[in-house]
Amino acid sequence: MKRIRVLIVEDSAVVRELLRRIISADGRFEIAGAVPSAEEALRGVHALAPDVISLDLCLPGMQGEEATRRIMSERPTPIVVVSGALESAETNRAMNALKAGALAVVEKPPATGHGDYEAIAGQLCTQLAIMSEVKVVRQQAPPEWMPAAPAVGQRPPVRYKILGVAASTGGPGALMTLLGGLGSGFPLPVVAVQHMTPAFLSGFANWLGSVVPLPVAAVTKKTRMEPGTVYVTGEMRHLLAAPECVWTEEGRANGHCPSATALFDSLARHAGGAAIGVLLTGMGEDGAQGLLNVRRAGGYTIVEDASTAVVNGMPAAGLRLGAAIESLPLPAIAPRILRLVNKEPAFPSGFDRSER
Repeated sequence: MKRIRVLIVEDSAVVRELLRRIISADGRFEIAGAVPSAEEALRGVHALAPDVISLDLCLPGMQGEEATRRIMSERPTPIVVVSGALESAETNRAMNALKAGALAVVEKPPATGHGDYEAIAGQLCTQLAIMSEVKVVRQQAPPEWMPAAPAVGQRPPVRYKILGVAASTGGPGALMTLLGGLGSGFPLPVVAVQHMTPAFLSGFANWLGSVVPLPVAAVTKKTRMEPGTVYVTGEMRHLLAAPECVWTEEGRANGHCPSATALFDSLARHAGGAAIGVLLTGMGEDGAQGLLNVRRAGGYTIVEDASTAVVNGMPAAGLRLGAAIESLPLPAIAPRILRLVNKEPAFPSGFDRSER
């Protein structure tokens, strides 16, 4: 069986050797190279052609975020961010690397004597193996604006009350694009599920709130929702919602917590035809059955089109089940939602509306 070739990018010689030892001990891998800087990583990705990259973010010279952008534009390769500190600055770096095209973030393994060493080392190897199979594409700057999709059939007027969005691999960047396109005056509460490494979940709300025009709140107890606010879970619990309130619940669904299907099931039960459900990029099938339940309950359902999804697993699963009323490229989803709630999409300065 062909081994997965891993390029390790880590400036600390001690940690670099630790990562080399962990990855080499797993029979699925071979070390293509181990380098201390982003500049050497850029040379190595061309010369060594690794299957996946383990990337530190705090590097001498060029930082990991810029390295991610360069790699994804020059020679797209699956990148797993291996991050040490969990303070807000490091979380922001990690989320920005995901936005730039990295696929996953995992904790940097501690020393071998640490109680969590085996679990964190195992998670690292699992993520490297899974992400090595993702077919990444060259990253391009998204268009500033895409016309709203044409209307689909004839539907009676509906007063939508809530928007639910879910994403996994590639999700932070997709959420930023979608929520940014809704604008600061969006009239519905938004409930969003993002599959996330537990150590970074607490900082996700702060990061998201810093890059989108809507306020973002981390939910830890039953909360009354406000229009134009985005709600995410602040702990490793499912995020559930009705038109007026949002709450969390323990458990796992489809192997995930928080789960996209758990969120969509709650919208189908409590909001029915007043819900809009959107399933974005992600690996696996979480969310597909829940989105189908939203559609069956009379809600409006959208999946991200394969042309823009970083990983088309979750959207494709939704299409196979017949869960989606529409499949739209990412930049077209926000304009469609704005039309559904009877609000005109914002046009770039100088755009002639007669061109629509």
